[in-house]
Amino acid sequence: MKLLVTGGAGFIGSAVVRHILESTDDTVINLDKLTYAGNPESIPAALHTSHYIFERVDICDAVALKRVFSEHQPDAVMHLAAESHVDRSIDGPGEFIQTNVVGTYTLLEASRAYWAGLPEAKKQSFIFHHISTDEVYGDLPHPNEHPAGTELPLFTEDTSYAPSSPYSASKASSDHLVRAWQRTYGLPTVVTNCSNNYGPYHFPEKLVPHIILNALAGKALPVYGDGSQIRDWLFVEDHARALVQVAKSGKVGETYNIGGHNEKRNLEVVETICDLLDELAPNKPEGVEHYKDLITFVTDRPGHDARYAIDADKIQKELGWVPQESFESGIRKTVEWYLNNKDWWQRVLSGAYKLDRLGA
Repeated sequence: MKLLVTGGAGFIGSAVVRHILESTDDTVINLDKLTYAGNPESIPAALHTSHYIFERVDICDAVALKRVFSEHQPDAVMHLAAESHVDRSIDGPGEFIQTNVVGTYTLLEASRAYWAGLPEAKKQSFIFHHISTDEVYGDLPHPNEHPAGTELPLFTEDTSYAPSSPYSASKASSDHLVRAWQRTYGLPTVVTNCSNNYGPYHFPEKLVPHIILNALAGKALPVYGDGSQIRDWLFVEDHARALVQVAKSGKVGETYNIGGHNEKRNLEVVETICDLLDELAPNKPEGVEHYKDLITFVTDRPGHDARYAIDADKIQKELGWVPQESFESGIRKTVEWYLNNKDWWQRVLSGAYKLDRLGA
């Protein structure tokens, strides 16, 4: 296949591109605007073969999108391009509306025009795969609010939308657009909603890399509120496998939730990283005896969701996907990657972002 991947220089997008190039004979057209979080170095040079094409294009640019579709004739679109950080959306929601809503609309229209002109056989096999987040569902009841042993609900594909942040509202809007284009125009679409990703090549504004790099620098490890917020953690390479599986085998019009089966409190995640760094990076910054000593509780994020948790039974039953990594194995691989790839993250931190808090 020839797969057009938007946002393929970002965190999840680059994992998808790497997986396709390493594990299949498919060709990737990586379409990315290269904003602050887009990094061409997330696609190693060894993968730059004839099966890899890069296009620096903004998904809001209809003229450029038309050229890309006409020139490369993709068999499928995997739409990952998005502004994705909740804290940034609090400070500047406008960019999230522009990229996530207007950009998705523009890409849908370019895809629809291209799809309408395809020969019938290719038209029947075309798919527009929209990649979204579990944050569109709002939050779930927290164990602190229920008696011990109470079975708590999970997000399913039928959970009503109730986004809390400008980011999640913009992603909910884009999900609705994709489903509307399928129902109104017949464009063959599929939607996936995932839990919190972590792993290699993650821009350090997000919790896991932020904690790793702050700890290595001997800086405070900020934990919002009391750190009791719960997330379901999904190793990014497991997610990439799932996304390619959906693009190739998912049923048109369906939604698939993708989760890691790993509910963890934020404080537990931070403490686990500290324990791993005590083991793997014992030469600590001056004045630090244990990395946990750097944990600092800070004012909570406005509108912070209490708990996310995915029911991923549907994708397992219908497409046979299950995560290969536990949280314990995945977080160890992640910490080891950051310790072994200082050049990558040091170049990232040489830009405008300096591990400062956003969205306060």
